[in-house]
Amino acid sequence: MEFQEKSTIGRVLALDVGKKRIGLALSDPLGITAQGLPTLYRTNIREDLAALDKLVREREVKLLLIGHPLNMSGTEGRQAFYTKEFAERLSEWTHVEIRYWDERLTSVEAGRVLRSSGISIEKRAKAVDQLSAVLLLESFLDSGGTA
Repeated sequence: MEFQEKSTIGRVLALDVGKKRIGLALSDPLGITAQGLPTLYRTNIREDLAALDKLVREREVKLLLIGHPLNMSGTEGRQAFYTKEFAERLSEWTHVEIRYWDERLTSVEAGRVLRSSGISIEKRAKAVDQLSAVLLLESFLDSGGTA
């Protein structure tokens, strides 16, 4: 049996950035598993950055994985521009490297998974951001992504 060696040296924090909420997921230090974290409900840019900085420091995050919201054609739209602007400010605030990861189908997949789970619409709405971040991070880790 052959094992693929991972060179991740620390945790990866995945963010599914939206205007009202940011879905969060965190890897284990070895970069094998993804665990959802409570969704960050946005207030203002300064408080959002401070809350994320605190999480980065507490969890010893080495890489910020930012969902890159491309159009289905692969082009960038307004949300991609907004997300990049936020990510750059977050990187400046935390001094942690950022990497963008295609998130085109994560929200769709998260919605499908949650619908098939049978939970209420209200609970689904609260869980979709977190699950999107988990799927984003799992995709990155499964690709052999490294910090």
